[in-house]
Amino acid sequence: MMRIFLTFVIALFPLAAVAADPIQPKAPTPIKSIAIPIRHITPGIEALLSDQLALLKGKRVALLTNQTGVDRKGVSDVDLLRAHPAINLVALFSPEHGVRGEAQAGEKVASGIDPKSGLPVHSLYGETKMPTDKMMHGIDIVLVDLQDVGTRFYTYSSTLLFMLRAAEKSGAEVIVLDRPNPLGGVMIEGPVLEPAFASFVGSFAMPVRHGMTFGELAQMFVGEEKLRTRLRVIPMRGWNRDLAPYVAWDLPWVPPSPNMRTPRTAEVYPGTALFEGTNISEGRGSEKPFEYIGAPFIDGAALAERLNAMGLPGVAFAPISFTPDFSKYAGQPCHGVWVIPTNSTTFQPFRTGIALVKAVHGMYPDKFEFRAGSPSFFDQLAGTDTVRKGILDGKAVSEIEAEWQPGLDAFRQLRARYLIYP
Repeated sequence: MMRIFLTFVIALFPLAAVAADPIQPKAPTPIKSIAIPIRHITPGIEALLSDQLALLKGKRVALLTNQTGVDRKGVSDVDLLRAHPAINLVALFSPEHGVRGEAQAGEKVASGIDPKSGLPVHSLYGETKMPTDKMMHGIDIVLVDLQDVGTRFYTYSSTLLFMLRAAEKSGAEVIVLDRPNPLGGVMIEGPVLEPAFASFVGSFAMPVRHGMTFGELAQMFVGEEKLRTRLRVIPMRGWNRDLAPYVAWDLPWVPPSPNMRTPRTAEVYPGTALFEGTNISEGRGSEKPFEYIGAPFIDGAALAERLNAMGLPGVAFAPISFTPDFSKYAGQPCHGVWVIPTNSTTFQPFRTGIALVKAVHGMYPDKFEFRAGSPSFFDQLAGTDTVRKGILDGKAVSEIEAEWQPGLDAFRQLRARYLIYP
């Protein structure tokens, strides 16, 4: 099979051209185009409506979703279910960012009435993150359709876990309408979450990059927590584990949150989001959140040179300048690097993220800071304090990696029990 990741290479430009103008890179050198056949992927919502509609007959149905719950034509699950005469959709559950995905990270979402559908919305990122008895009352089935990004600290997986726990108590059945993992389903990376660092950005003992779909995660949560929840997964069709992320698919990319704008954002996110636990901008408020990393005091050209010299697999770095509209350093010119994946099959975003943090800390030890807290937010993102301590102790990236490898190997064996797709 033709390697789909070649499309990423076509989209890139020579590094030398970028360095010549860090704000407006020169156009890429023309490269002969390669025709790649479209891969048809049927998401779980379409499989449900075409093959499994009887599951909903006579049931009071709730839907945990947001703007990413759509079919291949971009029609929302809410509209599809409300329009079907055999389906009694009675309520919506909202994750972080809201049913319509408009709230920024960490912003509380209120319960209320969805103005478009007229349905009640129960927020799971407001006064409570756990569905209450009142929210679950009278609900027979909870459909779950959310586009995850394959990263432990993206909060949708915690919302899924909390829903499964609540459904065990209420007796409702949970049906997960599966979607692809945009990072693929082969590579896993990073430390397995240690109990001392559990939070809503890490509520289950898995690595940062888990390589599982939402349906597979649900099966693992129920199996490993020994929940009595009635769970059913409606698999998608046409996706396999080694399929490159969102390239030549017939599924639309709907940003799962305001700053997760493209599949490329999702690709770098497991590593660059570590900067949320520091005083360095992770690019929020810029043109390319999580792809741009910077601060007013960084020399972007020097940082890019240092990172490129490391020879990290599947990635290149270009100097960049940007001025965030909000978040860290709002309105202040920042300088840093643009993280550019060049090969999605070899790129290791979490390893790259550690190298980035280590490089910035090494260049600016008196200006770089980890956010304070007990535990620190950086440690909650990493799921351990060994990464931060390793950076402060001057350990090599390979030394830091070696500390989590036994846990990662054990998780690889555990997750094999719950995989659905070849």
